[in-house]
Amino acid sequence: MEAVACATFARRWDETVVAHSNETFLVFESSTSELSQWTYHEFDRIVDSTAAALEGAGVAPGSAVHVVLKNCPAFVAVWLAAARIGATAIFADPASSARDIAMHIRRTTPAVALCGSRNADIYLQGVKRASDEDASSALDIEVIVLEEDSTDVCLDSILCAHTRRTPSGDESSPHDRLAVMFTSGTTSEPKAVVLTQCNYAHVARAMAEAANLGPGDRWLVTLPLFHANAQYYCFAAAIAVGASVAMTSTFSASQWGKQAARLEATHASLFAAPIRMILARRPEDTPQLRLQHVWFAQSLAPGHFDEFASMVGCAPRQLYGMTETVAMVTAERPEGASSNFIGNPSLVGRTTAIVDPDSLEPVEAQTPGLLLVAGTPGCDLFQEYLSDPKATSTALVEYGEGTWLRTGDLVVSDQDGRLRFVGRVDDVIKVSGENVSLTEVEAVLAQAPGVLEVAVVPRPDPIRDVVPVAYVVPRRAETPLDIEELNAWAAENLPPQSCPRDWHQVDELPRTSVGKIRRSQLTAQDA
Repeated sequence: MEAVACATFARRWDETVVAHSNETFLVFESSTSELSQWTYHEFDRIVDSTAAALEGAGVAPGSAVHVVLKNCPAFVAVWLAAARIGATAIFADPASSARDIAMHIRRTTPAVALCGSRNADIYLQGVKRASDEDASSALDIEVIVLEEDSTDVCLDSILCAHTRRTPSGDESSPHDRLAVMFTSGTTSEPKAVVLTQCNYAHVARAMAEAANLGPGDRWLVTLPLFHANAQYYCFAAAIAVGASVAMTSTFSASQWGKQAARLEATHASLFAAPIRMILARRPEDTPQLRLQHVWFAQSLAPGHFDEFASMVGCAPRQLYGMTETVAMVTAERPEGASSNFIGNPSLVGRTTAIVDPDSLEPVEAQTPGLLLVAGTPGCDLFQEYLSDPKATSTALVEYGEGTWLRTGDLVVSDQDGRLRFVGRVDDVIKVSGENVSLTEVEAVLAQAPGVLEVAVVPRPDPIRDVVPVAYVVPRRAETPLDIEELNAWAAENLPPQSCPRDWHQVDELPRTSVGKIRRSQLTAQDA
């Protein structure tokens, strides 16, 4: 832990560039299947030029850089350039609505933003919306529009036209802020998870060791880069040891197997929902794979587990982790991996406790309880929630002799300390691996035309795990809701995973005596 405490992610990258200069770092497959690749040395020059471009646009140590890009080389370059400068990358879903973008701007006041040409209009709408809400929050944002392909990092591109930057001589501290990720919670707005240089340096080493990763290995990254999974488990781990990453611009269930073979992947990381999609949509000519390692999160049915293991050539290992835990908390052993256990924390050096959610008293063996994770904020746990000391103090609690994270998840342990995931304590559901807060969706949908109030419940889905379903009380009982209009409004104001898959018009919502909505009654109706 001493070495990690003194490390920065920027230094981790620099050391790997020196040690593995001529080895492949990144292979990128565009939406047209065009391949581009760079060695560590070549990509470091791109990072340096990108840092110079960002500084020229007004980024300085401590500045915020809003990154609203799909998977592309520029995303990686901006992330590493921010680490080199000492700036903070604010990661956002590229499918964010103008409302979401305005919220990000209001909360982080970025100096520079980068978005794709396909969503530039929406981003600018978000800037205007933020300015209308608070003139000080969006005054001086330099918006850089990119194509989200390899042309973004060509010599004559906006990011790479600059000469190599002159180092300032000031090196970042391990506990300097490096990133902010928005993750849905039970409040009306997503929490903003603050991550440090040390967080990324720590997860790089921890996840490389857990996957037995070496310089000759290659991650296949098809999950979105704004998500912690791709950053923590794949890119950071590769950088720790000089491995390479093969990244695709988008996820394709039908092409995933062929991409893994074509891009010569040895390692992969997925959620259960994409695995089910891959199995359902793979063509007959999908090649037999010989992967060495696959992480997956969220339990698979035994049949899907066995079928996927046969397809990829190794038993996938389930792990458990959150954006806030940085590195994983539990993982299954390579041998004897199971479809429905998340593993043992002792195998990956984590200390956990299972307690009553209210009293925090330990629960009896084989009894479901709230999972607590011990750690050091800013190192092996996230540092804080941005500008939200109340939420931070709720999540990071003093328990026993140290600091522990309240995960909000219920687990149960068997007699050997092997954990099984039970469910969320709160109302967050996972749709295709993405957190969706039912409370947050309700707050947005309540603003839709013709809506008086709304409740959103989860419904099981064979592909996406669960999907949100809305029960709506119209503003005027005599005026039926226009479902097409509601779908369009939701698509404009919510990310895709949060949009309801079905709508039900009701006269009133079931409530408790104190006015809280009885979601369980609605869930029973939708079953």
